Formats: sequence, C-alpha cells, structure tokens
Amino acid sequence: MARNSSSTSPGIHPRPRSDISGLRSVPDAIFAHPQLARIYDSLDPDRRDLEAYVAVAAEFGARSVLDIGCGTGTFACLLADRGLSVTGVDPAMASLEVARAKPEADAVRWLHGDATSLPPMQADLATMTGNVAQVFVTDEDWAATLQGTCAALRPGGRLVFETRDPAKQAWLGWTRELTRTCTEIPGVGVVEKWEELTGVSDQLVTFRSVFVFETDGSVLTSESTLRFRERDELASSLTAAGYHVDDVRDAPDRPGLEFVFIARRPATAGNPGT
Repeated sequence: MARNSSSTSPGIHPRPRSDISGLRSVPDAIFAHPQLARIYDSLDPDRRDLEAYVAVAAEFGARSVLDIGCGTGTFACLLADRGLSVTGVDPAMASLEVARAKPEADAVRWLHGDATSLPPMQADLATMTGNVAQVFVTDEDWAATLQGTCAALRPGGRLVFETRDPAKQAWLGWTRELTRTCTEIPGVGVVEKWEELTGVSDQLVTFRSVFVFETDGSVLTSESTLRFRERDELASSLTAAGYHVDDVRDAPDRPGLEFVFIARRPATAGNPGT
C-alpha cells in the first residue's frame, strides 16, 4: 500500500473528514501510531520499487535529495549510505522515530512536517516514493505540495514521483482474500494484516488496513483515502506549479500500472524549456 490520508485506531480519534483540509491533518494510523510504525518495515520488506529512484538519482547526478513523505526512512538511509546528502520530511512523528534508529540515520537530516514547512534549501532532486503523491486528496493540498517542493529545488533540479494509473483500478484487488498476510516479527509475534475496500467516489478511494496481533488478540485499524488523478491532470498541475514535465515513464517494477513523472524546475525564471 501507499502513503495514505486519514486514520483511526483504538485510542486514536481523528477529526471528521470535513475538518481535514490542510497538510497538517492527522497522519494515517499506519504511520502515526507507534505500535504500527514499529512494524511497518517488517510488513513491507520488499522495497525493490526504490531501485528505480536510486537509478534516477544517479542518472541526473544528484548529490542532494529531498525525500517527501519519507516515512520510516528506508529510502533516505539507502541514499545516505551511497554518500548523498539527504533530507527526509514526514508528518508522522512515530515513523520518524523509527527512521532515526536506523543505520545511516545520523547522516540524514530528518524534519517533522511537510513540503509546505521546509527550511530554505537547494536540492538537486526531490522524490515522493511509494505513491505518496496520492495522499494529497484536495487540489489545494496538492498544489501547495508542488509549490513548496519547487521552492526547495535548485534551478534545474527535478521532482520525481509515481502514481497509480486510475484506468487499472488497483483498488479492485484491495480485499481481505487478496491482501491477507501473516508475518512473524521478532519481539512482537505473529501479525495478521489485510486491506478491505470501503468506498469509491469519483477519484477518491477509501480502504481500511487491519492488523491483528496474535500474542494478545488486539486489533488496530487504519482508515485511508487516496486520490487517483489522470495523467493529463497531473501534467497540468505540475505546469501550473512552475515545473517543466520532462518525461512520464513506466514503473519498472510494476509495468503498465503506474505513471512515473519526472518534472524540472526551470533553470531560468519564466522559461520552462531551459
């Protein structure tokens, strides 16, 4: 699953959806609940999707990278281990605490926040891995994120992100029968996990992640909403935020299922072609 946009679990009481209007809304329980953040990596160990981003960083000769929605820091630490200067930003403090405990974490600058709250920087590359781009469900949040990211890039710097192709209707596979897993986690025990689709409304898809801890029978849940934007809509939003769209590629690990956008902050103001 990707980064999501709203959350709930026992002991966590989110605001009603109508009150969630900005980037500082409560992060999903899957990232914000300490118990779930600590097991996130164990439940999603296959991160071959990150290899494409490592390759893109090398392709463009990036030496400084801004990882937006860095979560538990897997990608940020991967880049730091390769000698890159990395800043990871995320609104979920519990996930950042997991990230800070990882090898190479001391080489990463960790920020609690989002793309609208960044300090001045001139990054060569900004990334949104794991379908983070889909958590920004309102046009206002998406535009603010793009603008904040653009300001953090050096002239000529690039933004790279992936997003699922809505035509493929990935949500049809988000059922208990198709997503259920049982994972033995050291120090935790067996955790059963699955997703279940709870609603589709135009471009918005809502689903629930369920976690059952075998040791004590406790259950935690995380309610999430993602937005499935069309390719042309995404391109237009990037142009409106001041980028030049250089390329839209296929995701090498999920061919035919996702768009990988590569957009550039113009090197010369007012001339996106340079």
